[in-house]
This record gives sequence, structure tokens and C-alpha cells, in this order.
Amino acid sequence: MIDLGLARIGRLLQYTPQPWKAIHVAGTNGKGSICAYLSAMLHASGVSCASFTSPHLIDRWDCITINESPVSEALFRDTEALIHKRNQENQIGASEFELLTATAFEIFYREKVEYGVVEVGLGGKLDATNALTHKAVTVISKIGLDHQGFLGDTLTEIALHKAGIIRRGVPCVVDNSNKSSVLKVIEGHAEELGATVLYPSIAASDFPGNQTFEPHQIQNLACAFEAFRLACPDKQVSLGEFLPVIKQVAWPGRLQPIDIGRVTGQKRIALLDGAHNTQSAEVLAAYVDKHLRASFKAGITWVLAASAGKDLSGILKLLLHPDDRVCAVKFGPVDGMPWVKAEDSSAILNTATQYHIDSANQFNGEGDIAGTLKHAAGLPDRRPIVIAGSLYLVSDVLRLLRDTK
Repeated sequence: MIDLGLARIGRLLQYTPQPWKAIHVAGTNGKGSICAYLSAMLHASGVSCASFTSPHLIDRWDCITINESPVSEALFRDTEALIHKRNQENQIGASEFELLTATAFEIFYREKVEYGVVEVGLGGKLDATNALTHKAVTVISKIGLDHQGFLGDTLTEIALHKAGIIRRGVPCVVDNSNKSSVLKVIEGHAEELGATVLYPSIAASDFPGNQTFEPHQIQNLACAFEAFRLACPDKQVSLGEFLPVIKQVAWPGRLQPIDIGRVTGQKRIALLDGAHNTQSAEVLAAYVDKHLRASFKAGITWVLAASAGKDLSGILKLLLHPDDRVCAVKFGPVDGMPWVKAEDSSAILNTATQYHIDSANQFNGEGDIAGTLKHAAGLPDRRPIVIAGSLYLVSDVLRLLRDTK
């Protein structure tokens, strides 16, 4: 169940000191990448750091890292048990995400980290992570339409929720590619609180070899580097010095090439991306058009899933061309997030039909992800395979690859 508010998390965290400096990151798209870049920069500069991002990718504890390494299952489960005990003894009635957030913050404290990079779960103002007490800098990435049932129906309404992470006197780094109406809302809220808004950019001279990064990645990197400079003013490190580290950052499920051979029985490289809203679908479509369609004229084989309630039509309109194939599938239950439901695979195919995908180029894999991947890989023309539409599908695919012998 999603039940936004800070009262329960506040009670849950009253036993958990927060001496570490927090970098709080909100937004619709790009916030996970910004967190990954920030964590890498902090670690490379020699400070102890932790990160908390969501959702998890394979196991629930992989959403918490200490110095770039996921916490151990033993540490996670021991700390989680303590948080659940506090919740029960004090009759708090915390939600699953509040319990997870409290677990992460308790681990940060136990591990005595200097900095914590924290990604907002949903929105900002009323998100459990906004119970942070020692923010060094806030970051707002690209904002788009998502979770309208909780955040509002317009970009400006959603932007106001995201701007809720801003604190008085704490600088806020904002992606300047946001629409002017979004920037106006953020600037107005920051002005009320006496917080400075900064719009970072990277010049070509600062970023040699930028052809290896996509435009949205450069924008995310600019935000991350500016946030690092503000959070660590004593660390005089140039962006150029960080580039070797940045190039090694692997953010699973974002334009990630994977070998699905262990599942399909034949060596095939697929592109895995968690694009789950129109904004991220636009980025994925641009990448596919540039890197895959240009070299293979027969179209793309898509393996697609979606969460129920997403703008399926808007997403598929951006991704699909009439000569593509669509293999629809449902992801499985999400550990610790029982409110997340998969869209029916037949609904995905019905929507694909609206965008001129012929029934001969459709496949309904229902809940069989392994079988759907085998079908996609076994098609005779060996088109490029792109797996997309949901971070929960990303999780299931990565877990399947890990567990397949």
C-alpha cells in the first residue's frame, strides 16, 4: 500500500541518529543515474558513503550500498528485524517503504558513513526519505508525468511535490532541461525557503570524449558533479579527474547490453532498459533509432511488460515502428512491494495493434519470461532484441540470468 506522509517515518526514526550528510535526489527520470554518479564520485574522493535507491533490482538489500558495495543479506535482515520490532512495539503501522527507508538509515548509522546519497521513492514532499535531518544539498532531475494519482495531473503539480525536498538554506541543483513552467515552480518554492537554485552544465572542453555518453547522461552527470562540489567543498577534484571512474559506473537496467544466452540456449545480446513512462521511453527510442535501427532495417523485436496504470499508449507510441515485433509478458510479484501489479500482456498487445503491429508480429508470453526470451531469440531474422517497459521486468530478467545455470 502507498500511504504518503512523514508522521509514521518520523516516529520510526526517533531511535536512529542521522549524523551523516545527505544528498537527496528527486525527479521522474535520471535520479537513479545521478545517485550512481554521486556515489562513485564520493567513493573515489576517499570519503565513506552510502546510498539508498529504489526499487531494488534483484534482492531487496541491493538497494542499499556502503562504499559502492551492496550490504550483506545478514546485515540487512538483522537491521530490518530491529526496525520491524520498533514498528510493532510502538504500534506505528509503518508502510513497507517506510520500513525499508528506516532500515537503510539505520544501516547508514551503524556503518558510520560520512555521506548518504538518497533517492526519493515517490514524489518528494511526503516521501519517507524526506525525513532526512541533515541535508547538504538537494537535487531535482528531469520531471515528467508519472504517478499522477498521487502527485497531480500536471507537470507543475508534480514539480511542487518534487520541490518539497528543498530545505531552507540548502542549495538545490536542478536539471535545466526541464520545462520553464517546472523551473518556475521550483524557483518559487526555493525562494520561499531561502534556498539557492543552481543549473549546472558541462562544456565540451570539460568533457573530452563526450560522444561515448548520451545527451541525457551528460545532463545527469552535470547535476551529479555540481551536487558533489557543493556537498564536498574541500575536495578540489575536476570533472576530468572523475571521468575514468564515471565511465566504469554500471547502472543496471539503463541501456544495458546483456547476454541472454543462458536462458535462450543461443548467444544473443539484448538491450535491457527500464523505460516505464513517456519521458524515459523517448530517451530509449532515440537510443534505439540511433544505435540499432540505423544498422538493421528490418525492425526491432521488443520484449515488453508494464505496471498497471502506466500510460501504455504514450510509451508504445514512442517505441514502436510498424515493422517491429512485440513479445508481451507479465513480471512477477515484487518482493516487499505488494501494491505493484503487472499490466496484462494481452492489453500490451492490444495497444501495440493500435500502432500498426500486425498480429503475425505479436507474441503473448503471459507470465513466462524465460519462454518469451527464448521465442524472441529464436526468431529467424535475428533482429535486435530490446527488453523494456518496467523496472520490475528488468529485475525479473536479471534475477533469471543470475539463477539460470
